[in-house]
Amino acid sequence: MSGKVAYINARVVDPASGLDTPASESGGVLVDGTRIAAIGPGIFNGGQPADAVIADCDGAVLAPGLVDMRVDFCEPGSEHKEDIESGSRAAAAGGVTAVVTLPDTDPVIDDASVLEFVARRARDVKLVKVFAYGSVTRGAGSDEIVEMGLMKQAGAVAFTNGRNAVANAKTLSRALKYALAFDALVVQHAEEPALANGGVMQSGELATRLGLPGIPREAETIMLDRDIALARMTGGRYHAAHVSTAEGVDRIRAAKADGLRVTCDTAPPYFALNELAVGEYRTFAKLSPPLRSEEDRQAIVAGLADGTIDCIASDHFPQDQEAKRLPFELAEFGAAGLESLLALTLELVHNGHLELPAALAKVTVRPAELLDLPVGRLYAGAPADLVLFDPDRPTRIEPDRFTSKSKNSPFDGRLVQGQVIQTVVDGRTIYTADD
Repeated sequence: MSGKVAYINARVVDPASGLDTPASESGGVLVDGTRIAAIGPGIFNGGQPADAVIADCDGAVLAPGLVDMRVDFCEPGSEHKEDIESGSRAAAAGGVTAVVTLPDTDPVIDDASVLEFVARRARDVKLVKVFAYGSVTRGAGSDEIVEMGLMKQAGAVAFTNGRNAVANAKTLSRALKYALAFDALVVQHAEEPALANGGVMQSGELATRLGLPGIPREAETIMLDRDIALARMTGGRYHAAHVSTAEGVDRIRAAKADGLRVTCDTAPPYFALNELAVGEYRTFAKLSPPLRSEEDRQAIVAGLADGTIDCIASDHFPQDQEAKRLPFELAEFGAAGLESLLALTLELVHNGHLELPAALAKVTVRPAELLDLPVGRLYAGAPADLVLFDPDRPTRIEPDRFTSKSKNSPFDGRLVQGQVIQTVVDGRTIYTADD
């Protein structure tokens, strides 16, 4: 067999180029080995290649594989919650072909040896493409900045302390300046630690009624105000992770209008849920940052629609049953997010907030551009990283059926539209819905 596959009868969508072609037998994508050989309408006008396997997509959408810029695979150190293999299988089931894993593992990814360990494990697993952040500081909690230049050369795509904010203003200022030398992105968990310390959900009436300590929305905005001022002072590239408040969106919008090199992402819980999902101490909805008010949720949707929010990440932070089935104050933050990322992103389309190419851009080309990754695009010569999905097929989010080791989600039981049919990495099918 030549290794050629002709995908026909697919609506081909590539947000990077603006390509959005209707399904037909004369157009589609031709894959030859690990690369895309041809793409677009009319590429099969002269007939489909006799030496190619014909894949009839039956009108489904064929797009770049999703690029998830914020996941935690818990390896090394907490493999009982997730590991690179189980996380990669979960990503494949969600239509994700490339992930960037956080550095606050055990040991922390603060030197080249741990980066190489992650890369080697990903090569051994041979599923999705696994990239990694380097930590900003030693141990992802000190004020000693890592050797960013050496880490960048070793493969770190950007720098963050993961779920730990860089609390010291001088440290973050130095990191932004240091990263400028090689135009690297510094990613911040924008939450003022002293204000958030001890809190378990959004401050307000519901938290008071439940008798739970709250995290004020100001924990996000105070940190953003400080960090944006530092980005202005240094000229560095600053990215705020999982923005969750209306004021946070306003701060980012204003910074962009001022021409600062400031970007941000959010995650599905912040545009698809509000604090009411906590219900009666429902620990599956205990997240960091916490679920916010309905006003905040609507502001996140507006920020996605007007382009203020650049990307959507799953914020996949898996927890085992023992860590979640506890009293709310004692339960761990976090939830599985990879396998519901596409369907929840499509809610923005079905609800009329974004067109399909614009929604897909936030989970493909935009994170790839921010992190300078060679993925998230479809063109002749590009890696054949593809997702085939039916955007309208009704389904239900059922965490018990997740491939991930983590079986908890704040979206448990939610009815959604959109199902992954096939996931392809470098021309290899790594997931089909029949699996």
